[in-house]
Amino acid sequence: MASSTAIPTATELYAMAVRIATNPWHTAWLCPLLLVADAGLTGLVVKYIPYTEIDWRAYMQQVSQIEAGERNYAKIRGDTGPLVYPAGHVWIYRALAWATDAGKDIAAAQLIFAALYLATLATVMLCYRRAKVPPWVYLMLVCSKRLHSVYVLRLFNDCWAVLGLWVAIALFQSGHVKPAALAFSLGLAVKMSLLLALPAVAVLLYLFQGPWGAVGSLFVMTQYQILVAWPFLVSHPKEYLAGAFEFSRVFMFKWTVNWRFLGEETFLSKEFSTALLVVHGTLLAAFVIGRWIRPAGMNIWQVAHSFVVPPSRSAQNELARRVTPDFVLSTVLAANVVGMLCARSLHYQFYSWLAWGTPYLLWRSGWPYGAVVAIWVEQELSWNKYPSSTYSSAAVVVCLAAQVLGVWRGTGREPKAGEVSHRRAKPEEVAGAGRNQETVKVPQAASSPSQKGPAKKGRKGKA
Repeated sequence: MASSTAIPTATELYAMAVRIATNPWHTAWLCPLLLVADAGLTGLVVKYIPYTEIDWRAYMQQVSQIEAGERNYAKIRGDTGPLVYPAGHVWIYRALAWATDAGKDIAAAQLIFAALYLATLATVMLCYRRAKVPPWVYLMLVCSKRLHSVYVLRLFNDCWAVLGLWVAIALFQSGHVKPAALAFSLGLAVKMSLLLALPAVAVLLYLFQGPWGAVGSLFVMTQYQILVAWPFLVSHPKEYLAGAFEFSRVFMFKWTVNWRFLGEETFLSKEFSTALLVVHGTLLAAFVIGRWIRPAGMNIWQVAHSFVVPPSRSAQNELARRVTPDFVLSTVLAANVVGMLCARSLHYQFYSWLAWGTPYLLWRSGWPYGAVVAIWVEQELSWNKYPSSTYSSAAVVVCLAAQVLGVWRGTGREPKAGEVSHRRAKPEEVAGAGRNQETVKVPQAASSPSQKGPAKKGRKGKA
């Protein structure tokens, strides 16, 4: 007798789709599919959308002068101006010049940047998976028009620095602190924009290694910078530091993506610059005191006192075990987005610093699905408006502020060290437990699971 197979009803199919979209377990097979799909999409972008020359030719001109023996940063120039990036940028683009016939083979360069894009995407997905981000959030990672453009149609150096940042996040999540510090420092050697995340990195080093261990790691990271830049520092140190780490630089108003709506006079004023610095410092202090030192179970004065009386080895190891992958991700991305909100001028290539973290930050807020997607779409549209307008620049700032507010709100629901949450788990929060033999929280709306308590057994707690 032939057996009949029941056809799922529309309600059952909907329930299945919801389970797949909201259960982090399914990212194990969905992420490879998304990566392959995006590889195809990136290939189509390279093939059918024309390359746009912006900085690539200038990079190659600067590299050619260095190959000719010039080591004075003040004399190294290209069509777009002087060399204003750290030495890591020089060595990367020197290698790219070798691989692309001195920059003439644009197709080869685009393929290299396509591989860079996919490597970054894979690293971001790894970080998201460790933070138990549900599958529906990943779709926003692969649907950005501007992000594809920055990588394979513009060939900006930001892309290399961003990879260093995300590799550092992944290494911090797995407890490999010294390699994480190296990855971050190498990214910083490409572009100083990584300094935006440095406060969060310093906090993580403190939590993993203790007060003086963190100081030691920061010192070693400085040595990495010196090593990378040695040929320039040994001959013209003043010119190198002034060019590679020029903090007084004022970007032109016509290129700004964010604060255009305030008008050029306000944009260029010293008062506005000072106000942004004050807001930046205030927000960082709020996150440090109110969010980032929570795993330590100490207030800021106790943290300061720990430099005088460091914790015991067992106490430090216990503290390191409280640092979860979700905490690492939320801390570093919060520092980065706070810095971008308070930056006087953002250019289009800076989207590579923002776009990889936006889906997580919005999901982490706990806001409804519709709000998360709406903010992401508005941000994408605003960064694709060229040149920026009064409305698009205001929308860029609003979306950045929403991410800062969202991560502040989302991380505020976690208990401090030593506290126990007495909230009863909801039925949907244990969906999928039978598949992976562990409880996986699935959000009702866009809320994220709070990862409380010590990390998994066997996870490294110190470098």
